[in-house]
Amino acid sequence: MNLRNISWFLKRHPFLYLTRFRLLSKNSTIGDIENHSYNKLNSKKDIPEIFYDINKKIFDQEKPHSHLEQAKQISIWLFENIKGGPGLSESSAKALKRMLDGKGGVCSDVAQIFNNFCVINDIEVREWGITRTPFNTNYGGHSFNEVYCNLLNKWVLLDSSCCIMFYGKTDTALSVIELYQLVRSHQYVVYKSFNNSIGIREKNIKKNYFNKDTTPFLISNYSNKVYDKFLSYRNKYIPVFVVHFIIYFLGRSYYYNFPLDNYKNIFIKN
Repeated sequence: MNLRNISWFLKRHPFLYLTRFRLLSKNSTIGDIENHSYNKLNSKKDIPEIFYDINKKIFDQEKPHSHLEQAKQISIWLFENIKGGPGLSESSAKALKRMLDGKGGVCSDVAQIFNNFCVINDIEVREWGITRTPFNTNYGGHSFNEVYCNLLNKWVLLDSSCCIMFYGKTDTALSVIELYQLVRSHQYVVYKSFNNSIGIREKNIKKNYFNKDTTPFLISNYSNKVYDKFLSYRNKYIPVFVVHFIIYFLGRSYYYNFPLDNYKNIFIKN
C-alpha cells in the first residue's frame, strides 16, 4: 500500500470519522444557527490571490446583479472547469490550483472553494454537511452550500458541486431547514438544475437528500486563514487528521451544528 492509499485509508477509517464527530459536534436549534455565516470569520483579505484571478474569468462576460445569480454562475463555472477526483487536504490556494489542473476535488473541496468565491463577491454563504443516523459505513456523506438571498430575505440551499436547488409547492427556493422539514413530513419537493448543459444525477440527489436516515449539520467557525496556515506547513508524511487535531487542541477548529437532530444518534448501533 503506497503513501497516498495509506493517507486515504486513515482519512476514511470509521474510527477517525466517528472521533471527528464526537469532538466537533454540537446540538443546536434553528434559531441558534440563523445568523451563522462563513463571511463573519473570513474577510476578503484572508482569501488567496488565485481566487481573485479566477474570479475575473468567472465573470469575464457579465456579472449578474443579484447575489443568487452570481452564486449560480460561480457554481456553473466550477462544474465546467473541475473534473473532480480524490479528496484534497491542501490549503485553499493549492486545492483550487490542483482542482483546476484536473488532479482531484470532491464535494467538500468544491463547497470550500465556493465559500471563498462568495466572500470576494460579497455573497453571504455557509457550508453544510450530511451524514447518516446511525452511522453507516457505506455512506461517505456529502457537502453543499447555502447562500443568503436578499430578494427572498432568507437562506437558500445551493449544491455547488452539481448545480442543484430545491423548491416547494410555491416554487420558492428552499433553505436546508425547509427542505428537510418538508422531506420528513412527506410534502412536495422538487429539485432543478440551474446548469442547462448537464443532466440531473437522480440517484445521487435521492441518496444525499431523501434518505430517511440523513441528518444535516452546519459547519461553523471555519477560518480559511487558520487552516491555510497549518495545511501549508504539512508535508506528505503528516496525515491530515494530525493537523486538524492540532488546530482543535489550540481551540481554533470548526464545529458541526445539528439543528434538527441529536448528534449522539450517530453513534447508536443498528
